[in-house]
Amino acid sequence: MSKAKIIKNTMSYYDELIESLKKPKEADLYLRIAMEEYHEDGDVESLLIALRNIAEAKGGMGHLAKATHLNRQNLYQVLSEKGNPTLGTFELILKGLGYRLAIQPEERRKAVS
Repeated sequence: MSKAKIIKNTMSYYDELIESLKKPKEADLYLRIAMEEYHEDGDVESLLIALRNIAEAKGGMGHLAKATHLNRQNLYQVLSEKGNPTLGTFELILKGLGYRLAIQPEERRKAVS
């Protein structure tokens, strides 16, 4: 498969993903899954990509920058593959996207005998 064809197919998927994330229930589920995967494997990059995708679906980085009072360029950097947001910045981003950070007890799985 040629590079151009890969890019074309990937962009189509990305466009469909962003369109689906405009639906609140879809975005909620997407973020919950990203957070669960982060808890399982510590993959921060995937969680940041999920936040970036939801931000895009909810009006883009410019809109998120206004909602969080953070610099748009800083948001791109914080939500990049190498991003490492502070807890305060992470909370601002979540709030800007319509979410909040919450603490809940770890669910313990029952051992099957």
